[in-house]
Amino acid sequence: MAVCFLHSYANPANEKRVCRKLEEKGLAFSASHRVLREYREYERASTTAVNAYVAPLMASYLGRLEKTLRPNPVRIMQSNGGFVSARSAKDNPVCTILSGPAGGAVGAKEVAAAAGFPKIISFDMGGTSTDVSLCAGDISLSTESTISDLHLRLPIIDIHTVGSGGGSIAYLDSGGALRVGPQSAGADPGPACYGKGGGVTVTDANLLLGRLDPERFLGGTMKLYPERSRRALGRFASRLKLDAFDLAEGVVRVADATMERAVRVISVERGFDARDFALLSFGGAGGMHACSLAQKLRIPTVIVPKNAGVLSALGMLLSDTIKDYSLSVLRAGDKVSVSELDRLIRPLLKDASQDLSKEGFAKPKMRLLRFLDVRYIGQSYELTVPFSAAFRRDFHRLHLRRYGYADEERPVEVVNLRVKAVGVTEKPRLAEVEPKGKDPGAARIDRRAMLFEGRSYRADVYAREKLGSGNTILGPALILDYESTAVVPPYFVGRVDRFGNLILKQRK
Repeated sequence: MAVCFLHSYANPANEKRVCRKLEEKGLAFSASHRVLREYREYERASTTAVNAYVAPLMASYLGRLEKTLRPNPVRIMQSNGGFVSARSAKDNPVCTILSGPAGGAVGAKEVAAAAGFPKIISFDMGGTSTDVSLCAGDISLSTESTISDLHLRLPIIDIHTVGSGGGSIAYLDSGGALRVGPQSAGADPGPACYGKGGGVTVTDANLLLGRLDPERFLGGTMKLYPERSRRALGRFASRLKLDAFDLAEGVVRVADATMERAVRVISVERGFDARDFALLSFGGAGGMHACSLAQKLRIPTVIVPKNAGVLSALGMLLSDTIKDYSLSVLRAGDKVSVSELDRLIRPLLKDASQDLSKEGFAKPKMRLLRFLDVRYIGQSYELTVPFSAAFRRDFHRLHLRRYGYADEERPVEVVNLRVKAVGVTEKPRLAEVEPKGKDPGAARIDRRAMLFEGRSYRADVYAREKLGSGNTILGPALILDYESTAVVPPYFVGRVDRFGNLILKQRK
């Protein structure tokens, strides 16, 4: 059951009375003043309703998980990039809605920072979709999201997802144009090369082009059937009066174009120049497309981390506890003082400190960060800036970067106060790999044909686990990890850094 009164963000007294009655009756419910203390009743009601819908299922599942793992504590990842205890997740499960991609963004940020790249675009390509996010020194957050046409209003890592993955199906649309995705072959029946499906997918195209090794897929534990990919692509190509290899390259180019548009959404459309960032690629299929994508966007550096297929899991281990608090105040910027805003935000700071204490954090491990949601008076939506006396100036600058204009004479309004409570955790250290000099010969395990832009090349194949820091790899090359594959095109050169990351740049 969801309880949402029209103005409970300002005065929750009546909503609390209803909650007490429901508690007396033993009924499960979610109350909007606990889920979201912000105005806009539709978004608040929708977020509360989603929380109420998933709460019983999450409570049951997490209860069983806690019982199974007892006495070990259970921590649950959230969509804001931090984790909380299972108890907190049971109370507010809506905060876990997009937690999987959030782990990948956190892992990408930490791995890139250790490698000396604070500004990255993370590129996570899996079997059914691709997730991209931008980190300009810190992970970008959004307070708006939509799940199955239901609006959510809560802090979520700003991740843009498109239906382009290894299993995305190629087809002709009503106008006769080649399209790829968002329909996916899934894991079962999967791409044609899995031996069950018959449709052409991105994976089949990559396999025909020599960018997958059928004998060493998943470390050799899963058999691929390249002849099935060849037949499926051949049938499709004959309808178009094309060569199967030309069609395969076309499928890859169309998939790349979809992912390129996704990167532009979170970079250029947010006021950032993609050329100022490195592209950090992960997921099982990301390393096969990262270089061509970087070339199209003129991104100078590609980073493919070791064990790229499980970077999301690493991100969860590298996360802190994070809890978010907000309160709508709707105060004119030229009439509200910083001291008044400081007074209004104190209850949020108190709640944040108490909740982190319940999560087991002492004061030295707590970080309470303050923010303001600000807009021009008359606007419908706001931008988030740090809490400071210079919040007007910061808002104008952010508005200029995001939308291309700013009016410093126009009055502004403080809409919401925000507190981000961080409980700093002990984190595992990233392992370093053995130095092995420039020559990667010890890691070379094969040579194979690879096709790029209609031209066939003899390419070296390397085992990722045998590469050491300092190894330099000239494209074309194929680099095999247990759960992922990286492609080094002919016009790229790669260097292995001390953490085992493959740093790729286009040759001069």
